[in-house]
Amino acid sequence: MIECLTLFLGVPVVLAVFLDPAAMYPILTVAGLVGLVLLHFTPGFSWRELWGPIQVLPVLAFGVLTFAVSSVLCWMILPDRFWLLIRNQPQILLMIAVLYPLFLVLPQEIVYRPLFYHRYGVLFPGGCAPWVNAALFSLGHLMYWHWAVMLLTFMGSFVFSRAYLQGCGFMQAMALHSIAGFAVFASGLGWLFFTGGNVVQGG
Repeated sequence: MIECLTLFLGVPVVLAVFLDPAAMYPILTVAGLVGLVLLHFTPGFSWRELWGPIQVLPVLAFGVLTFAVSSVLCWMILPDRFWLLIRNQPQILLMIAVLYPLFLVLPQEIVYRPLFYHRYGVLFPGGCAPWVNAALFSLGHLMYWHWAVMLLTFMGSFVFSRAYLQGCGFMQAMALHSIAGFAVFASGLGWLFFTGGNVVQGG
């Protein structure tokens, strides 16, 4: 419980409240490495569990749904950013499609899916673990200080966890997370995941 609270509660709160935003990536990198070490020494876990098939149609459907919801939110919150990358910088979207899954989605999914459920899932019995996981994943984005970021990450994490737990496995969760992130950036709402609510007038 101490490990869980420190990693999933303490680190995000300290980062969001007490540290400069520039510290985000070093802190998250260190936390991710600590998570990898803990997972390696977690009884019953095998790295081979991370490999598996991907169901393409559910991933594409979730991507379309995420893009639609994110586009509506972007139109409401950041109208000047609506579909900006699609219209003006498609090359940036291509870079996101290639780099985002590897450098951001992979470490997050390892920590919030196999590490959380293998090592700490027993702490949350009775089917509440996915809800706790979603809340903690949302809290992990507290440094952006915007309700839309918190809402999207909560809903997304719940979907990723269900895919992970219901036999689809880690790769399906990875694919869902990757396409959801790409859809958010394509809509223009991804700007919040760089700047946060502090620069969104009226956000």
